[in-house]
Amino acid sequence: MAVLAALSFGGTAAQAQTLEGALSRAYQGNPTLNAQRAQVRATDEQVPQALSGYRPTISATVDAGFQRDRTKGTQSGSILDPTAPGGLGQVGAKYNLIENSYPRGAGVTVEQNVFNGFQTKNSVRRSESNILGARETLRNSEQNILFDAAQAYMDVLRDYAILDVRKNNVQVLEEELRAARERFQVGEVTRTDTAQAEAALQGARSEVSAAESQLNTSRATYRQVVGEDIARPRAAKSIDRLLPKSLAQAIGLSQAQHPAILAALHGVDAANLDIRVVEGNLLPSLNLQASFQRRYDPGSSINRTTSGSIVGQLTIPIYEGGTVYSQARQAKETAGQRRLEADVSRDQVRQAVVSAWGQVEATTAQIKSAQAQIEASQTALNGVREEAKVGQRTTLDVLNAQQDLLNARQSLITAQRDRVVATYALLSSVGWLTAERLGLQVARYDPNVHYDQVRDKWIGLRTPDGR
Repeated sequence: MAVLAALSFGGTAAQAQTLEGALSRAYQGNPTLNAQRAQVRATDEQVPQALSGYRPTISATVDAGFQRDRTKGTQSGSILDPTAPGGLGQVGAKYNLIENSYPRGAGVTVEQNVFNGFQTKNSVRRSESNILGARETLRNSEQNILFDAAQAYMDVLRDYAILDVRKNNVQVLEEELRAARERFQVGEVTRTDTAQAEAALQGARSEVSAAESQLNTSRATYRQVVGEDIARPRAAKSIDRLLPKSLAQAIGLSQAQHPAILAALHGVDAANLDIRVVEGNLLPSLNLQASFQRRYDPGSSINRTTSGSIVGQLTIPIYEGGTVYSQARQAKETAGQRRLEADVSRDQVRQAVVSAWGQVEATTAQIKSAQAQIEASQTALNGVREEAKVGQRTTLDVLNAQQDLLNARQSLITAQRDRVVATYALLSSVGWLTAERLGLQVARYDPNVHYDQVRDKWIGLRTPDGR
């Protein structure tokens, strides 16, 4: 990193930023990562939802109303009537009776499941597998964000270095043009030589503009990933000490601990438990129900009634139209899909390890070649300049040699950047690109904290953070 180190310290120390600081800020403030953490917290709620199957359900009912009863009729009676047979006559009196009442009552019902075909037990285990899978997905997201931050930082560092090299090239070509014009005035070179020098200078200035544009693009990408603007970056420290010692070791570690693979395996566990949950619908279920009720229904003889009951209910499913059987078959196919996805994850991780390992080796060789190329190009440029002074070389030869040196320097800068990015890619493919292993000075996010806060929570609308 000698070239990048020398070029990157061109800015003031107060404005310089480090790769470790960029990774720490991305770990804390990246919105994609924070959204994934919120997703894990939402998944945590699956366990208390599943545990509710062990708990009773309580409901209360209250009713009140107004009732009016209206009765119309005729009341018959007997009177003395000498003309009627037996000396008695019948008469009828009409009446209209209205009675108002206010019936009301209240009751409480408690229902407790005793057995439901092990559905609650398997639902809890499924939810726990989903949570473990969500945590591994979060860990994989953390790796991806840290890698994106490292790549964005190195892009900015590379572009600053390339910009400095191209600006320096403009200064060199300005001196070449000045020298060519002086030699043209004394007749040592032709107007063609000065035109060639001027064309090379204008091309170099165009390359400076392109380098500035690329730098602005990289800085915008850095802000998107890290969440803040970047000043002049410092050279990155090597993380070679954290890398596996061999390709075989890297592959073995990745297959055993990469979060993408572990998340897929937890998905397999959850899918298998989902089969048991569905099949539990075919088993008998036993519920206990206790109720207490008091009513106030005014009548001719009863003003208040109080009742209570405890009932056990055993339900044995016989045939439900085939829905449960279809759901069980569907769950089994889903479990098979999850197992295949786990195999895909293993293959993808292995490919990423091999690719990153090869990239590290290739960029290491490129750095050595670029360093040798710079030395050779510098020697060639010095020789061409000396030969041009005695008329054995033309201005074009000098310009070509200068361009070769510029290309070699840019190749070294790019190779150094690529190697640093490749080491972070290798660390990520193994599953080691974490804040702990990198030693970042940042508060670690612990998903267990929220899980412990909500797991056994029976009641409450507010989240642990007060929302």
